[in-house]
Amino acid sequence: MYCCEDHIELAIDMYVDEKETAPEIEKIEQGGKLSTTCQLCEKQALYIVGE
Repeated sequence: MYCCEDHIELAIDMYVDEKETAPEIEKIEQGGKLSTTCQLCEKQALYIVGE
């Protein structure tokens, strides 16, 4: 799941609720920021939460 700074905690909680395990969290590099938006709002995504 792509998420912004505001929704990182919610994304982690959602992942743990669904998968019952801790997610991998990866910061999106500068090149990937161009058109990637948060899946919970329309802000620019800064993190990938999940496998």
